[in-house]
Amino acid sequence: MSAVGTMLFTTTQLSAWLGDFLWPMMRVGMVFAIAPIYGGRLVPARVRVVLTVIVTAVLVPVIPSAPMIDPLSAAGVLTSLQQLLIGLIIGFVLQMVFSALMLGGHLIAMGMGLSFASMADPQNGVSVPVIGQYYVTLATLLFLVLNGHLFLISMLAESFNTMPVAVDGISRQTFWDVAVWGSHMFASGVLIALPAVVALKLTNIAFGVITRTAPQLHIFSIGFPITLMLGFVIMFISLPEMIPQFGDMLTDAFEMIKTVVQIRGGAHG
Repeated sequence: MSAVGTMLFTTTQLSAWLGDFLWPMMRVGMVFAIAPIYGGRLVPARVRVVLTVIVTAVLVPVIPSAPMIDPLSAAGVLTSLQQLLIGLIIGFVLQMVFSALMLGGHLIAMGMGLSFASMADPQNGVSVPVIGQYYVTLATLLFLVLNGHLFLISMLAESFNTMPVAVDGISRQTFWDVAVWGSHMFASGVLIALPAVVALKLTNIAFGVITRTAPQLHIFSIGFPITLMLGFVIMFISLPEMIPQFGDMLTDAFEMIKTVVQIRGGAHG
């Protein structure tokens, strides 16, 4: 009759094994839940969970070990919150770039008279103007072409070396810096829409002058088609300039992430 062996683990060993995987997974999972592409409604929750586990399993052997902290203690709760906040800010910064483009598309749609035309945004699951959705779709393709999704994972891995798992990390000043940077990012979205907005505004002023000088003309019957076509023409003309603008916005976003997680290095190319 053979004896059955037993494996004994101490509470310290269990806490160490759990902490080495659990806390990095919190940071990785929060990034994948918020960041563009990964956090979109088109990506099922199960896929995000599996991707989080796989990326965490790959990172754990090459990142610094987590401190010996009881996950159920007050220090463990604070450590968990810090990992969630770090992942939240990383994903949120990139999400703001796409939101700024959505704002620019919304401003153009209002000038063209297409603010009533909306469609479901598969990224966020809400209704947005069609022009804004067009810019977001274009930005998503550019993000993939520029390997932004791979650079995000690389930066996430580097963040564990510059900002390892600990009780402290994100401060109140970090939130203020992100808020100030976000105002500049949305200003960039307005600049993308500025050529179309100005041209459409001048067109509406011209229609107003024509209406005052010749009230018998049915300007509203021809104004909407002209404004609509002019808006599409201006979008087509300004499209080559929009691509480098988005590249600059994406570079600024990655630089902001580097600042948050204290990564030293060059800009994203």
